[in-house]
Amino acid sequence: MRIIPILTILFILLIVGNPGFAQTPVRVDIDLTKPTKAVSPYIYGKNNVLPNTFLTSGTSEEVTKAKEAGVRFIRQGGGNNSTKYNWRLKLSSHPDWYNNVYANDWDIAAKNMFDKLPGVQGMWSFQLLGMAAANANNNFSDWTYNQSQWWSGVAQNLAGGGQPNKAGGAKATVEGNPNLYLMPWTADSTVGILDKWFGAKGLGYDKSKIQYWSMDNEPEIWSGTHDDVMKTQCSAEEFMQLYFKVAKAARAKYPDIKLSGPVPANEWQWYRWGNDGIPSDGKKYCWLEFFIKRIAEEEKASGIRLLDVLDIHYYPETSDAAKCVQLHRVFFDRNYDYPEANGVHTVNGGWDSNINKEYILGRCSDWLTKYMGANHGVGLAVTETGMKSTNANVQAVWYASILGEFMKNGVEIFTPWSWDIGMWETLHLYSRYNQENYVQATSQDETLISAYPTVNATSDSMTVVLVNRSLTEKKTVDLNISGYHASPGSCPMYSIAGLGSAETFVSHASNALKKTQVQTTTSRISIELVPLSVNAIILKSLVMGSTPELPKNNFNATAYPNPANDQTTLDFSLPEKSTMNIALFNSNGQVLKTIINSAFEAGNHQLNLDTSNYPDGIYWIRFYSETNVETIKLIKTKNQ
Repeated sequence: MRIIPILTILFILLIVGNPGFAQTPVRVDIDLTKPTKAVSPYIYGKNNVLPNTFLTSGTSEEVTKAKEAGVRFIRQGGGNNSTKYNWRLKLSSHPDWYNNVYANDWDIAAKNMFDKLPGVQGMWSFQLLGMAAANANNNFSDWTYNQSQWWSGVAQNLAGGGQPNKAGGAKATVEGNPNLYLMPWTADSTVGILDKWFGAKGLGYDKSKIQYWSMDNEPEIWSGTHDDVMKTQCSAEEFMQLYFKVAKAARAKYPDIKLSGPVPANEWQWYRWGNDGIPSDGKKYCWLEFFIKRIAEEEKASGIRLLDVLDIHYYPETSDAAKCVQLHRVFFDRNYDYPEANGVHTVNGGWDSNINKEYILGRCSDWLTKYMGANHGVGLAVTETGMKSTNANVQAVWYASILGEFMKNGVEIFTPWSWDIGMWETLHLYSRYNQENYVQATSQDETLISAYPTVNATSDSMTVVLVNRSLTEKKTVDLNISGYHASPGSCPMYSIAGLGSAETFVSHASNALKKTQVQTTTSRISIELVPLSVNAIILKSLVMGSTPELPKNNFNATAYPNPANDQTTLDFSLPEKSTMNIALFNSNGQVLKTIINSAFEAGNHQLNLDTSNYPDGIYWIRFYSETNVETIKLIKTKNQ
């Protein structure tokens, strides 16, 4: 038996038991040599920002915060309150408050957007149910009943002469008559708002700022949310026929419109219509696959585009912090066993409890390609979601992780419904400091550490967002960058961490962002991230002006011939083994080519540079290692 010395045991216990002990760094690789992907500005979105005399969440303070934080997209329909909206009378029926009818002015909301949030894109909704609010004369007198206080019977159908069930619950003692407060609403009625807003004789609104229209809201649960009208849930095919009528009528009036649907309510409804699959062609389909299949079939039959954005809702149940910070993986991660998987067990028509990998937007992408072809052009969206943890730092990390994954996977629209402390700060950090194009990145530990880098159009500025999802541990990250040559020295890092229970975001100038400086070489950064933090490092490239100051000669670098014709030879020497980076810049300081990025032994070295594809002019070649830098001038001319 081997006896382990007591000091060794104590040392092992010290390592294991001390969370502050130095850990193996997490390697993160960013590769700008691979194709970048445009980031949709519409993922920086929010629901119910604008005052419209109905939704109390829309206030002037909300509008100011939206502007300061950099909101780029607003979904203003009001969720379930949009289904029975009457744009002619400016009325809505509130399904979560006795079906009572209230004033709701979308005209005012849209005008507020144009006036107070210039440059923001708006989304409103079309009504497909077939009934819309008609008057407020038959409301249930909730003030008389209990001074308009919430109780368990607020969803009872009491408008139209109903009698409340004082025991609470969903069912009234006497149901109200919907014909007393609603009116028929056809496809022509619902799309008539396009004439009012955009027509020559209408309000003259700019339709390019209101391109997106939601095809109603959560139709697969209408028999619950709108059971005053729909006592028994319509079939999936009946809904599709309603959808087709409105979509075709809208496209005829506004050819460039962006139609978004079918907006299912939650994970179970992604797959089930009611409690079952949908029979078609001799098999049962889950709801989203059936929807995509029917859209593809009707588009082929009619020649009319009927879907531009595939949109879903998502409301997870967990409040456990460790699970909440992993919820971003539900959308695209094909290896993630989702603890709350339920509806996905039925994705193939039956019930298989072994199917736990959700990747719902990945599945939708697969179905879109299967039924509509590789170049279908349909975007992806999540226009309602929320998370139950009340910890502001968990909220910030959850939201930041979803934004990062949506950037990575090209999601078009993201508008959370629930809005909690930590989210304004995160939205502001992303919208204000991110660049236009996503850069591919990988982490050795994507469970806890992810990098979401973006670069601008000229590749001279890069923002690297680093998220630490660990609830308790600091994490050291070794960041390695290929195809981008950062200016060495110090660069700013903005961090969200240690948030409390009160809102901290006021404006772009007044918020909880903590600014520090991190040290960087041309291609590497080592940084420590505190637990539950969102961090953005702002890098500038080694961009030179047309007449840069030449640094001290460190590598004895030369190019010959110089002036060059179609080729030149680079000659340089190294006093010791080193990783060398050599890049070619044009006279405007933009990187044209990474010539080399690899390790060299000490001594003299030569490299051939092909210049045949570059026009005549002045160029700069920069040689740099982690400690030294040298720039030489190269002239390209055919007359050499």
